[in-house]
Amino acid sequence: MKIISLNVWGGRVHAELTHFLKSKQDSIDIFCFQEMYHQADGKFSNVEWKDDGIHNQLFDYVAQLLPNHVGIFYPHFEDFWGLAMFVKKNIQIIAEGEKLVHQTESIEEARRGGTSKNIQYVLTEINSKKVSIVNFHGLWNGKGKTDSESRVAQSRKIVEFLKSLEGEVVLCGDFNLRPDTESLKIVEDFGFRNLVKEYGITSTRTSHYKKEERFADYALITKGVEVKDFKILPEEVSDHNAMYLEFSLS
Repeated sequence: MKIISLNVWGGRVHAELTHFLKSKQDSIDIFCFQEMYHQADGKFSNVEWKDDGIHNQLFDYVAQLLPNHVGIFYPHFEDFWGLAMFVKKNIQIIAEGEKLVHQTESIEEARRGGTSKNIQYVLTEINSKKVSIVNFHGLWNGKGKTDSESRVAQSRKIVEFLKSLEGEVVLCGDFNLRPDTESLKIVEDFGFRNLVKEYGITSTRTSHYKKEERFADYALITKGVEVKDFKILPEEVSDHNAMYLEFSLS
């Protein structure tokens, strides 16, 4: 199975993202996207966000680019901004859903970027063995990617939910965490291999990202997931790099 995880940054790098998805549509089984907008026209009144190049209908646009995939969207801010997965139509979806892992306390917190956070999952099978693909976009608080009380609590809720899943687990996305945080270690200690660490990845950000911190995105797998290939893709289609994972089940 082949997976790409990508924070699409609202589709700001529009032409390059379009070409990228068209070029990958046949080879990739599951896309996991973060910062996806879905029917967002006229829905920015409650937050101080600006329409600075985002694609308000990005989910529907991506669905047109990936006609052989089934799109699933779960918002974590109101009904228009959140997570999306596109699963190839020949892959059986046994179950799918979401789990809230951080609840925004106020509209003021949302204005600072601290929107509620969920995780999205799809349960499928490879050669009669179950595997859950989990898509995640972690809490952002405007204070870097170090530990905070809310991030630690978020990680504990993630682990609590992962215990309920069947079979092996692939967890990927934009965690908004440094690799040396307790928040990330809590999730790793569930029994994951952290492929970003294991493969010596030194950056998951493109040149569109101007800050010094180069870590944000991770791919974690349980022990029964056999990696055939893992890499950070070079195409600059966002301020995040896309992560590519090809795997089988042992």
